[in-house]
Amino acid sequence: MDTPALHLLVPFVLPPAAEAAALVAGLELPALEKLLARASLTDHHAPADPFQHTLPHERWLARTFGLTESGDQTPLAPYMLLADGGVPGERTWFCAQPVHIHIARDHLVLTDPSDLELNAQDAAALHAAALPLIAGDAALLAPSGTRPARWYLADDALGALHTTSLLRACGHNIDIWMPSGDGARAWLKLQNEIQMTWFDHPVNARREALGLPPVNSVWLYGGGRLASADGPGRHLAAVHSENPATRGLALHHSIPVGTPADDCPSPTTWPAGTTLVELGELAGHFVRQDWARWRDALVRLENAWFAPALAQLEQGDLARLSLTLCGDTQQVTLLARRGDLRKFWRRGPLASRLAGLSAI
Repeated sequence: MDTPALHLLVPFVLPPAAEAAALVAGLELPALEKLLARASLTDHHAPADPFQHTLPHERWLARTFGLTESGDQTPLAPYMLLADGGVPGERTWFCAQPVHIHIARDHLVLTDPSDLELNAQDAAALHAAALPLIAGDAALLAPSGTRPARWYLADDALGALHTTSLLRACGHNIDIWMPSGDGARAWLKLQNEIQMTWFDHPVNARREALGLPPVNSVWLYGGGRLASADGPGRHLAAVHSENPATRGLALHHSIPVGTPADDCPSPTTWPAGTTLVELGELAGHFVRQDWARWRDALVRLENAWFAPALAQLEQGDLARLSLTLCGDTQQVTLLARRGDLRKFWRRGPLASRLAGLSAI
């Protein structure tokens, strides 16, 4: 039987280069430090324009599964719909996510929808209120059980709409992240109608009484249609992720899908071939710039995943261990084999290694 391989995809682990050293100062992460020192760089992407409208781990997924990217757009919404139990068919779908847009002193800020505390009953009521605004053969689907609530919009009037990924825009002034392109006017009209419908909706009245922020807009992103399933992602033996885009891509390619365990499983559980595991717990802390919790989560990943995976590689239970590490603009992929771990002359403190990767 072939020795299995493990590929860890870790979004939001690369902090801004100028702050990297300070953010990891005092952390004991010996396994990650060793892997960063001994592994070889096999791939990196750092666009010259820092204002990309999608995230580096999304672009990596698109490349890995052979999707056609248009500029900095990643057509992940139909795969998210697939993972959420929908049937995308041949239509173009966007993810349409209920959100709260905060009114700051002189600009508008998109907040993380995971902070909304929007329950299924209230989400269904808001969806029902928005449905009469969807005209013609357009569709607004609301799969059950998504947390936070995710809806999906298909509307030919939107055309080639250039959008911004939700977590790319979260926490920022939305001015430069607004949709653009041929369908922008049609979308802004529909968005305004939804906003007016929800303004005095009973759901928002109850939320206000409870001290919760109103659900006052919808954020559109990820537009595209399903591509052929004969893409390069078929080399993966299994995929473990809570990210609906990643799960949907795997499902479309008939790859077994699971959710990541709390701790790195025993090597006997890995199938032959490469298993991709996406570790997404840093995302919310990074987006909110809650660096204390980000540091705590990084320590947990060290103990639960990096150290056990390194031990499996050292013992020969893994043929290779790959790390795809991402920030909000850049992505690097490192590859370590068992023999690489004996290259003792490759060393360096974690802070400088992480800062160096963040600056690539």
